[in-house]
Amino acid sequence: MNLHDRIKFDDKGLISAIIQHWETGQVLMLGYMNAESLDITLEGQKACFWSRSRQELWLKGETSGNVLHVKEIRVDCDCDALVLKCDPVGPTCHTNETSCFYRTVDADGTMTLAGDGVAKE
Repeated sequence: MNLHDRIKFDDKGLISAIIQHWETGQVLMLGYMNAESLDITLEGQKACFWSRSRQELWLKGETSGNVLHVKEIRVDCDCDALVLKCDPVGPTCHTNETSCFYRTVDADGTMTLAGDGVAKE
């Protein structure tokens, strides 16, 4: 069974990719991949995404040096989402937090910072 025979991209040609720390299981970020960025990721074992805002390929760490070395890729039961277990070099978030998910949400909707203490809001 081949990934490209089963994977289901959305109507924009994208699939969501959850990035998880390969040792701790911490969710680091969510990105989107198209067929080309997925192929680049598979070939180089470094996470590559499709930037929806810039409409271009984005090799994570290309400018910052904060690369995501891919250790394992998992596909969900419907083949419409990916989990990439990665070994990060440096912080994953552009705010310099380890994870992009550095806020908790209380029952009343209040958000609280709960990351490394780098982000200010």
